[in-house]
Amino acid sequence: MKIGFIGLGTMGSRMAANLMKRGHSLVVFNRTREKAERLLAAGATWADSPAALAAQVDVLFTMLAHPDAVEEAALGKDGFLPHLRTGRIWVDCSTVNPSFSRKMASESRARGIHFLDAPVTGSKVPAAEGKLIFWVGGDAGDLKTVRLLLEYMGSKIVHCGPQGMGTSLKMVMNQLLGTFMAGLAEALVFGESLGLARAVLFEAVFGGPAVPPFLAIKRQRIEAGDFQQADFSLRWLHKDLHLAAISAYESGAAMPLTNVAKEIYQLAIRDGHGDEDISAIYQYLAHKKDSAHL
Repeated sequence: MKIGFIGLGTMGSRMAANLMKRGHSLVVFNRTREKAERLLAAGATWADSPAALAAQVDVLFTMLAHPDAVEEAALGKDGFLPHLRTGRIWVDCSTVNPSFSRKMASESRARGIHFLDAPVTGSKVPAAEGKLIFWVGGDAGDLKTVRLLLEYMGSKIVHCGPQGMGTSLKMVMNQLLGTFMAGLAEALVFGESLGLARAVLFEAVFGGPAVPPFLAIKRQRIEAGDFQQADFSLRWLHKDLHLAAISAYESGAAMPLTNVAKEIYQLAIRDGHGDEDISAIYQYLAHKKDSAHL
């Protein structure tokens, strides 16, 4: 089985590397070739365009930043979708909105291509260690075909239902992450404003039941003020909350907390925190609190 991989950023490059470690032959493409050099040195084959890649592969993975990037790679100039052979499988691991996934599923189906939406939960360390969680939407038979490949990259695979349901669950997960992170940051800044010693406050908050494990790991970053080299950048979390807001509008759900959190992250991006770790929202709120007392 020959595999194609498009999108070799922080996550995609590590996912592709895990497929190669299991002996699979990879054809790769990225908008900037430099990000592919390590994979090419390990034996991957470079394609000059998504279209050129598609003609060579049986399964195609995409891991791109947002819906526009996915659509451009699939259907833009030299897009891959018209060049995949009938019966091949496209697995989109990008974090996009459910209606977009269903649109791509329809475009694929019209060309005789099988489509799975399979976004992931996990940052660069789980990606490198092959411990991502895949939320998969699509036909169970198609999932069975690629399950072993997903197992090389992840430790858990959840079949969420038909096409669009993988991205639906990913929207829910990142909506929780975004609102929880903003709430945690606000609570810490509030506690410090009341005069609580940081050691007491942090031990109580991070050591208690109110903070879920996936946020407890941010304690070290916040205490050290180290928000560079992001595990998950604030900019991309804001993008995901925006997609969640779009999805809520389409489904008729009300998400007042999410929309407030989304705008707080937008303000932090305007303040220069966009490429920092999501925990930098604490630094942004703390700075605004200090500025208010000047």
